[in-house]
Amino acid sequence: MSKIFEIYEPEELNDNPFKLIGKDWMLITAGSPDKFNTMTASWGGLGVLWNKKVCFIFVRPSRYTYGFLEESDTFTLSFFEEKYREALSFCGSKSGRDVDKVTATGLTPIASESGSIYFEEARLVMECRKIYYQDIVPANFLDSENIEKCYNGQDYHRVYVGEILGCYGKDYQG
Repeated sequence: MSKIFEIYEPEELNDNPFKLIGKDWMLITAGSPDKFNTMTASWGGLGVLWNKKVCFIFVRPSRYTYGFLEESDTFTLSFFEEKYREALSFCGSKSGRDVDKVTATGLTPIASESGSIYFEEARLVMECRKIYYQDIVPANFLDSENIEKCYNGQDYHRVYVGEILGCYGKDYQG
């Protein structure tokens, strides 16, 4: 872990998760220090499952980050101040298959002690270990409006549940 980040327990977080994820957005990053990808997300959540502090994220199989998540045991969620909105927009609209997002945005990758990648510019980071996944199944929708609005009949998300291994912040006030 970088010396500029302090370690926090998930219970110490004061952020509203609806704002943190849905409005502020996050970067989901997976891979190794040698090869990784990151993507912007605004769907997900935080909570407790199986007596563990967890996050859950949604990633479409068509996203480049999906392959990195499939190959990795861990991933990170990085949260930023508003001044990084343009970088987050870029990482959500461009594919790592086509562009080097780190070079294009100027974000600085850091490897945790376990090799997970996060970004020096983040104000808050959660390092997570995958503990479960489930594919979204169209037949299980109880509200068919979501199928039409979010999927157009294709590219259904995979849901990953990650145990939160650590929270890192810079002068974190939440």
